[in-house]
Amino acid sequence: MMETLIERADGRDDGDDWAQNYQRLPGGAGVSLILESTAEEGVGPRLHRHPYAETFVIRRGSAAFTVGEQAIEAHAGQVLIVPAGVPHSFRTGPEGYEAVHIHAAEAFETEWLE
Repeated sequence: MMETLIERADGRDDGDDWAQNYQRLPGGAGVSLILESTAEEGVGPRLHRHPYAETFVIRRGSAAFTVGEQAIEAHAGQVLIVPAGVPHSFRTGPEGYEAVHIHAAEAFETEWLE
């Protein structure tokens, strides 16, 4: 069995202040990832949607999400799933935010709505 280890693009060996996108992962993973770690408050993507589900595994801090018509305050230790086609956005909370965003597709497909 072949294992593949992907190093951080900026060469750091920690998980701090990390924002990186991974598409077309080796080994036929069938998903794409966004790794995000920031101490900054109030940052995040504008309203958008994908033709596949996106799962947010929140590891630290919090974010205020808009998912369709819903406002959701999500924090460390929670997993948020946004169904395919549902508009969403978020803003990081006062203590920052760290999460893994899992896109249920090999490559990103994003329709920006704002």
